[in-house]
Amino acid sequence: MALQNRVLPTGEIVADPSRGLFTGNRGCLHDAQKRLGKARWRGKAWIICLLDYKGWTRQVMTPGTWTELFFLDEAVALAAGHRPCALCRRQAYSAYRYAWGGRPKATEMDATLHEARRGDRIWRAAESLPDGCFVRSEGQIYLLSGPDMWPFRPAGYGPVERRILGQVGVLTPGPTLAVLAAGYVPVLHDTARRS
Repeated sequence: MALQNRVLPTGEIVADPSRGLFTGNRGCLHDAQKRLGKARWRGKAWIICLLDYKGWTRQVMTPGTWTELFFLDEAVALAAGHRPCALCRRQAYSAYRYAWGGRPKATEMDATLHEARRGDRIWRAAESLPDGCFVRSEGQIYLLSGPDMWPFRPAGYGPVERRILGQVGVLTPGPTLAVLAAGYVPVLHDTARRS
């Protein structure tokens, strides 16, 4: 039975058997029976980590430790409000921080992202949004890239479509939209390929 530890671009945490390319956390969210409680975060540092780092191993959802969350890819994790880990993903963290501008501390970025996660999602013209962000249109969630978009599914992206024009609900938080617009390129799942 799948644990409830898969994160969607909306930030929701669901049960899904596929693991994706990255893990991460929001603090300890589970109990001794590996069930999530009502809390969906414990602290402001929501990070994106490698699945394998220096051979370290953990039992998923060990009682009293951080809850391992899983993301299809980095774009999903960014849309859900996470940022790269400064330890296991140092190069990505440095690139994200550089694109943020001003050399902010991790705690400063976390505080800004936390406020953005708590705010209302915005509506913008799809053609004005940067590559690597997620939007919602007519009930479907899409990853945008160049002139294309891919419908999101937990196990991978659906067939490529042409990018829609007009107003869409933006899922990726504002600070990360700015980071993407400044040139940060997230790691994408293999199913998001240009046709």
